[in-house]
Amino acid sequence: MIDQLKKLVENYAGDAVIRNSEVPDEKNAEAIEAISSGIEEGLQNEVRQGKYEEFLSMFQQGGQSLSANPAVSGIMNNVVGNLSSRLGLSPQVSQSIAASLIPMVMNGLVSKTNDPNDSDFDLQDMLRSFSGKEGLNVSELLGKFTGGSKAGGGVGDMLGKMFGSK
Repeated sequence: MIDQLKKLVENYAGDAVIRNSEVPDEKNAEAIEAISSGIEEGLQNEVRQGKYEEFLSMFQQGGQSLSANPAVSGIMNNVVGNLSSRLGLSPQVSQSIAASLIPMVMNGLVSKTNDPNDSDFDLQDMLRSFSGKEGLNVSELLGKFTGGSKAGGGVGDMLGKMFGSK
């Protein structure tokens, strides 16, 4: 997944990283790596801490704004920390990069995850990988998230169809 995430970050990195005078050109690839791993770590943290509702709500189309999701705040903090520690960027520059880039990347991730014709990101695989539980019952988890109903639309319907028979 990290390779697909890097590609996604690269697609949006133009102004925030590549054309940013605060990021030396020779550190662009390292910045993209730091951002990608910060996003992945943030997603993992949500799942490993059992914050499934926050995690799944990011992928719920028509749900709350991504910027209002506490999971996205955690992801941004991971990215800021990675950029500051790995590249030596100031916290202000790191925050500016994260604030401009993370919403775009997360929207792209959500869009790709919800697109049945795009197999780069699979929500079931992410949940199982991040939780470390191969036998994770995603259908049961979805039932808790949607209150036992599959009428939520977006990812709720998608997950219900995907996992209802498993």
